[in-house]
Amino acid sequence: MSDQQKQEQEQKFKEYHFTVPPGHTSGTRLDKYITSFIQNVSRTKVQKAIEGGYVTVNGEVEKSSYNMEPGDQIDIHLPIPKPPEAKAEKMDLDIVYEDDDLLIVNKEAGVVVHPAYGNWTGTLVNGLMWHTEELSDPDSDSIRPGIVHRIDKGTSGILVVAKNDETHRTLSEYFRTKDIERTYWAIIWGTPDQKEGTITGDIGRSRNDRKKMAVVPDGKGKHAVTHYKVLEYYDHLTLVEAKLETGRTHQIRVHFAHERHWVLGDQKYGGDSVRYGPNTGSRKQMFRNLMSTLNGQCLHAKTLGFEHPTTGEMVEFDSALPPDFAHAVQILQQNCKPTL
Repeated sequence: MSDQQKQEQEQKFKEYHFTVPPGHTSGTRLDKYITSFIQNVSRTKVQKAIEGGYVTVNGEVEKSSYNMEPGDQIDIHLPIPKPPEAKAEKMDLDIVYEDDDLLIVNKEAGVVVHPAYGNWTGTLVNGLMWHTEELSDPDSDSIRPGIVHRIDKGTSGILVVAKNDETHRTLSEYFRTKDIERTYWAIIWGTPDQKEGTITGDIGRSRNDRKKMAVVPDGKGKHAVTHYKVLEYYDHLTLVEAKLETGRTHQIRVHFAHERHWVLGDQKYGGDSVRYGPNTGSRKQMFRNLMSTLNGQCLHAKTLGFEHPTTGEMVEFDSALPPDFAHAVQILQQNCKPTL
């Protein structure tokens, strides 16, 4: 076997499969269409993948200039370039707890959890590698040592980090079997119909924008369940506690947006504009000023509880709201009289 053949066997790919929706206007080029639906990929990279035969339309290899038609089935096997090795970087970390097996860190909004395309440095992992040399790496993945679970860049709050492979495997199993308690606080637009409720809906890639997630028909995505309860009412906004039964990508943001209760400040899913109540005068200016102070969306991973993998004791950790979130609560309490 030649070196080139060995390299091709070791090459990793990311698969994408989607169908051009019925309402799509005919005539969009294949390369342009794919680029608009895949996050962090250039048109040049897509064109090379098409030329290399990694893209098919209705089972056939087409040129980049192929004009898409409604109903076309696109299958993509995009080669994944080998990422650069993560390196330790000095960083101020808010370590809530640490022992020989794990640590609990309170992540700031705006910080990416681990290196990835567009964020190879300045991530939480880079800071953790400076803090300790003892981080798990059960899959020999050098870009995310210690990371058992993630929260979004614009979301703040606590995560558990594994310091050895056995702890990593145990914690991963907790998340898989739902033997872990996670609660988030969020400020959402509007007022839920009930003080306590459950949002259920499969989550998958949006058909209209593949860079977003959405609630999709049953069987078309991953099962997702979010429980919530109201903590405080404001004028056309509500502070809620959300408890995850599952852990899907952007789950809380997508579920509340689907219910027309967008998370305040969420630029990706529409929470960064006034959704309810008047958008004029002093109220408009107040929200404009408030939005400018947010480091992300008003979503905070507040508590995390589980059985300690080594001691067997139940442990629970809590984190205070970050300054921008706490400021938003204060502004709403002072200026937005509760509607209920």
